[in-house]
Amino acid sequence: MELVVTYDMRAPDFGAPARELYAAALDQVEWADEQGFDVVGLGEHHASPDGYDPSPLVMSAALAGRTRRIRFRPSVLLAPLYDPIKLAEDAAVTQLATGGRLVLGIGGGYRPSEFEMFGVRLEDRWRLIGEIIELLRLAWKGEPFDWQGRRCLVTPRPDPPPPILLGGSSPAAARRAARIADGWFPPLDPRLWAPYRDECERLGKPDPGPYPAQGPIFLWVSADPDRDWERLMPHVLHQLRSYAEWTAEAFGRPAGPYVRGLTAETVRQGDAYQVLTPEQVLALAERLGPDSVLYLNPLLAGIDPGFSWQMLQRFEREVRPHLPVP
Repeated sequence: MELVVTYDMRAPDFGAPARELYAAALDQVEWADEQGFDVVGLGEHHASPDGYDPSPLVMSAALAGRTRRIRFRPSVLLAPLYDPIKLAEDAAVTQLATGGRLVLGIGGGYRPSEFEMFGVRLEDRWRLIGEIIELLRLAWKGEPFDWQGRRCLVTPRPDPPPPILLGGSSPAAARRAARIADGWFPPLDPRLWAPYRDECERLGKPDPGPYPAQGPIFLWVSADPDRDWERLMPHVLHQLRSYAEWTAEAFGRPAGPYVRGLTAETVRQGDAYQVLTPEQVLALAERLGPDSVLYLNPLLAGIDPGFSWQMLQRFEREVRPHLPVP
């Protein structure tokens, strides 16, 4: 079972201030490293009123200074919004600063306003993704090269180069990941795993194996779920409403969990966001099995750091010793 701790660094007005959240994230990732977590997941969005983290590579480098073994995985870095040469440099430095622990997850993005802000055409994003992955592999050789009329040399050379994972939400994106990337983010929709695995097999690449079962996107370990749900719900609803607005901006209609009935009741009845007792978390882990991923998101949308520490300490005492992980 892979253990992942994720951070969006949102700081809505009703939650903890950004300065406290960033300080808490440093401490919590150090804790996660000591607890044997495998990965830190860091998203990227721009011009978000709540301050959603726009710089996952900067955040990865900062967190690396407090840790020894945990890996850092942008989930996902919006590669089309970067100058590709500068992205190659920044990722190389991050890989060296983290001691080789960067897993470069990239994606195409979807919000028109973000592309407008950076002067990039949304329609070009998947073409740009292909070009950027090609450039990164070339740049990280540490040798001079020509790129679209530019004479380039990217130093320092990352050794080894970070693996590149590709995200997306369609069968075409899954097949693209098999062709041009080193891996594919396990999608929340397990039906997207088959086209990725089939394309790997068609290309003669190693079999990525069966779909790794996914835990809820938000999991909270609680001694009193009803009491904690009341405190957590404003943060959960804030995140869901924000994504509903962003997907409506991009696709003309909202997408994601509960968009047809976004209420506290529907959220609690669903599977994506769960507040469970330690015993229920262990039962969930048993159902998921060893080839699975369990996520914690302790500061989701500005959750009070002190409250989140209570949850993490409960996880440490009552859940972690019993999980099927090293």
